[in-house]
Amino acid sequence: MAAIDTYTTQDGRTTYRVRVKRKDYPPQVATFQKLSDAKKWAQITETAILEGGNFPTTEARRHSVSDMIARYRSDVLPHKRPSTVYNQVYHLQWWEAQIGYYLLSDITPARIVECRDQLGKTRGNSTVRRYLAVLSHAFSVAVQEWQWVNDNPFHKVSKPKEPRGRVRYLSDDERGRLLDACRVSRNASLYTIIVLALSTGARRGELLSRNHARMPHCLRWGGMASLLGGLGDRFPQHNRELPSKSPAACGGDL
Repeated sequence: MAAIDTYTTQDGRTTYRVRVKRKDYPPQVATFQKLSDAKKWAQITETAILEGGNFPTTEARRHSVSDMIARYRSDVLPHKRPSTVYNQVYHLQWWEAQIGYYLLSDITPARIVECRDQLGKTRGNSTVRRYLAVLSHAFSVAVQEWQWVNDNPFHKVSKPKEPRGRVRYLSDDERGRLLDACRVSRNASLYTIIVLALSTGARRGELLSRNHARMPHCLRWGGMASLLGGLGDRFPQHNRELPSKSPAACGGDL
């Protein structure tokens, strides 16, 4: 016997969830946007059951998108950086409001494309890509580790192109004013760190991971090798060369 339930999303759309139950068979569930499609699927499914069709129960029909997001929050997000978690929690809340009520078996590339296009109306391409990335990773985890679904529908969805970034260089005047401001800063290490950044191109995390307590007092250009020599220790699997030039070339003096 088939039962059709009507649901209304937060944006006013109406969906229809069909449940077909028959003795000695697992329940069959599907969601549709048109009532006519829901009735047609119910009729076909009931006929198939009566004819002895085989409908194995799968994890994808036992779990909704909300179930997947909840487990992802508890099992995966805690292992990410706090700054990443903050944004991804917000992204996952949006996905849950849009498609959280769907079963995993009902999520198709076409349905994801609808959400992608909806995001694109109010958000930039880079932001849309981040929204897609977090739920795509949740599906990948559900495929590889939880065995809830057989494939990731995001693999068939194209992402909007990233905008071209800008490469910004300081002018000689800007660099001079920056260094002058650093010299009078209450942070005794700021000037040294900025000169090192300008001289080597080292990343902020690489420079700040070092011990700068003695920098302002004892660091000289000849001793930079000992300071920079351990920058690769944090990521031994990635060898990265840091080009360096004298502080004077960058307008500074160590």
